[in-house]
Amino acid sequence: MKINNYVKATGMVFALGLLFIMAIPLIGCAGTQTIEPQIIEDEAEDTDIFEYTYSFLMSADDNLPRSSFREVWAYMVVGREAGFNNNLPVTDIAYFGASVNTTGTLAGIPNFNNIADFRARKHLVATCNGQALSYFVLLEGRPEREALIRALLEAARPYDGLQINFENVPAASRTAYHSFLRELRAGLGNKMLTVALVARSRTLQNDVYDYATILPIVDRILVMAYDEHWSTSAPGPIASMAFSERVARYSLETVGREKLIMGLPFYGRRWGNVTPNMAFIHSGIMNIRNEQNITEIERVSGIPRFSYEQAVNMTVYYEDEQSLALRMDMYKRMGVESVGFWRFGQETPLVWRYIALE
Repeated sequence: MKINNYVKATGMVFALGLLFIMAIPLIGCAGTQTIEPQIIEDEAEDTDIFEYTYSFLMSADDNLPRSSFREVWAYMVVGREAGFNNNLPVTDIAYFGASVNTTGTLAGIPNFNNIADFRARKHLVATCNGQALSYFVLLEGRPEREALIRALLEAARPYDGLQINFENVPAASRTAYHSFLRELRAGLGNKMLTVALVARSRTLQNDVYDYATILPIVDRILVMAYDEHWSTSAPGPIASMAFSERVARYSLETVGREKLIMGLPFYGRRWGNVTPNMAFIHSGIMNIRNEQNITEIERVSGIPRFSYEQAVNMTVYYEDEQSLALRMDMYKRMGVESVGFWRFGQETPLVWRYIALE
């Protein structure tokens, strides 16, 4: 079955109708595709709290497939805990999260008590954004690295596990990143260590995120199989079915079923056919004046200014219960046993009808 999630809309229609996140993060690259970090833009307010009940979860009344998994992971951002309850088929919560600040110190550690009553296993997520910062904090022998490892282990004490989500580690830090994970694994004892890794569809030479190298160090690898298209790329699906299949096939081959978590997106993105905010040289400004037939120039404290209106065609790709149900069914048929979602609160509530726990 072919799904067309292509939507054209004006800015007004989009503002009224789209209840999704215009994404962030996320991510590195898939194959030869370079993908930006997962950053969420213009996040919609989670104002409507949906009451998840057992009857709702079981009341699917259409022909969409319902897939069961051994583990279902859901990212949860601090401040978005409301609405989650123990009726949801979620085995693990990845609590987002602590981050490494510009001095290499762990900051923003979430309060474990916010999610203490949830039955799912709870994992602290730690992020580090920026290649220079990652290089700095991962340097072997540096006191900043040693202090960061101590801080991570201490922050993870009330949790069932720790997840490392460092998405901009430079190639020069490959060895240091892997030894960093080994030290954390040794310090965590019987707690789980997981990593979120950028999507791959083939093995890359000297890859920081080489699945095969990282596999024996950690308990789970969550493959962020989304952001096939991103905010500065051409419009396209967050994760097309073909892209998802390629990434899943490679992940199953290199990671295996036991440790693999296939990540799915709950969010959408929009693109415009023009990007209005930019700088121009003088001749470019004159071209705009001529093209738009600008005749009136006003001056503000001596600085010339003019205004004009221009139509913008918007393209929106997003995920709904149909696209998610079909992608999960595909993963299940391929042999995937665990899935994870970025992130709770961004989804259509209907998606939970098509997820079950084994």
